[in-house]
Amino acid sequence: MTSQMKLHLMLLLVAAVMTVMEAQQFTFSSPTPTPMTQQTLQQVAATLQLYVDPLPQMPIVYGFSTEGGNPVSTNLTIGMYPTNWKFHRDLPATPVFVYGTSAETATFPGPTIIARHGIPLYVKWENHLPDLHVLPTDNTISVANSTMGGVPTVVHLHGSVHPPQSDGSAFAWFTRDYKEVGPKWTQTTYMYPNIQPAGNLWYHDHALGLTRVNLLAGLLGAYIIEKPEVDDPMDLPSGEDDDLHLIIADRSFNTDGTLYMNSTGNVPSIHPQWQPEYFGEVITVNGKTWPFLNVARRRYRFLILNASNARYLNLSLSNGLPFYVIGSDASYLAAPVETQTILLSPAELADVVIDFSNSTTPCAEILNSAPYPYPTGSATTGTLLSKVMIFHINDTKVFDNSTIPDKEVNYANVTMPEPSTTTRYIVMYEYTTPSGGVTHLYINGLRLEDPVTETPKAGATELWHVVNLTPDNHPLHVHLGMMQAINVTEIVGYQQFFDCMTQLNDAIKCNVTDHAIGKTLPIPEYEKTWKNVVKIEPHYMTSVVVAFKIVDTNQSYPFDSTAEPGYVYHCHILDHEDNAMIRPLKFLS
Repeated sequence: MTSQMKLHLMLLLVAAVMTVMEAQQFTFSSPTPTPMTQQTLQQVAATLQLYVDPLPQMPIVYGFSTEGGNPVSTNLTIGMYPTNWKFHRDLPATPVFVYGTSAETATFPGPTIIARHGIPLYVKWENHLPDLHVLPTDNTISVANSTMGGVPTVVHLHGSVHPPQSDGSAFAWFTRDYKEVGPKWTQTTYMYPNIQPAGNLWYHDHALGLTRVNLLAGLLGAYIIEKPEVDDPMDLPSGEDDDLHLIIADRSFNTDGTLYMNSTGNVPSIHPQWQPEYFGEVITVNGKTWPFLNVARRRYRFLILNASNARYLNLSLSNGLPFYVIGSDASYLAAPVETQTILLSPAELADVVIDFSNSTTPCAEILNSAPYPYPTGSATTGTLLSKVMIFHINDTKVFDNSTIPDKEVNYANVTMPEPSTTTRYIVMYEYTTPSGGVTHLYINGLRLEDPVTETPKAGATELWHVVNLTPDNHPLHVHLGMMQAINVTEIVGYQQFFDCMTQLNDAIKCNVTDHAIGKTLPIPEYEKTWKNVVKIEPHYMTSVVVAFKIVDTNQSYPFDSTAEPGYVYHCHILDHEDNAMIRPLKFLS
């Protein structure tokens, strides 16, 4: 380990001691619950009967208005509210934090915002949350620390192309009524230009060190950018009955219905509460536990989002029907891809069509077979965690004028970078105690607070070689950047390379090109489009084309991307992002 990395670890330990002392003066979080065993949590989950609650859909809020038949810009006010949410028929209502246009209409997940391409949307985000959190927090990691009471929050529109002031910087947090704000907070209203390709995004909390608990409490919602001249000619299933969201998230519950999150860290002497990954024992879809949906024998479009903190999902249909994937994250594909399974990391989205007309069974379950942690952790097969939801299929076929198009958009395919393209090596590290307990995770051996090292130019395309020196698969998310993986290559002589990187923290000096020569993994056809999350395989080097521009028009941004507070890139396993697999991204003029 280099002296720089040792210094960072020492500073981390010092900061932990200082923040524990500060926490003794003011307790931000609610009283810590008694830890429960996994067996007890599984017993609670087992009391919840499968498929008894109908699948709900979130309220729709339009991000534009109409004047003279033409869409025009509008303003919305969306707040964060405490409420009680009924996750299951037989479970007491659960205290949660959720988005809504009012306290009465706030839902888990929050309202679906439908925006129109090219029409700016202005959203005032308000915090109406109480003094104390509903979940345990940890003040020994880098965290938005309220000194006057209140839950710090800030909203990030995931996958959006927008000015840095509207990005939802982790340092731009604010508490109830803006009583207390972070060092980078500047404004109450965010502007979303909606200038990127038509597609499916989502919004969620992004407060420093609190992302995992704020999302777990319910601060997330869907966002769609419509572009009729692109959407309509494809004749995809449309309408409120057959164009539906499936927002999947795992949770654990206490017997009284409250959310359970372990209040004891895996290395409590360093981090009293933080754990490397949160895995719930219950699967929820649109805020309901293992719901059902009645469907006709026709095509349906489903926008499937994995909104879990850390759980990967490998989805399939129990009756063998295929998924026709038409989009991924924030962009359509070049053409639909037929597949029996879809692997989604946290924060990934698949836009799919399912044709129930040829089903040979009266029902079809969505199943999950992804181990946790992914890819080599505990198996889900044969457990309740292998169940997601069920479709009950009507006996009678109905008229269906929708289609699965032969082709979609011509900008989905990536072009290989020029030799002169800026190339970066991004290395993911996991730090452990001598006994193997994970203490924190860094990118390139650096923290979020360390000086910026990634400084792209707006309009440029870069090639990032992302080296994963951890045992986990990591979903990489680059704010403002659109990405495509083009190569996934095994690192041979791994231990030698790992030992060198531990000493030098320099991929070039450790001859990464001599090690990244092993077997290659295929990139799934349904991921071959512009994305805002790319999976990074453990012990492999994943080469990713990162476009810092509007990919469908090949244009730069119509705003100043160099302004403060800049952007970030990070792992989207929320527990990793919070501690502290996240780095700043600063654009050069």
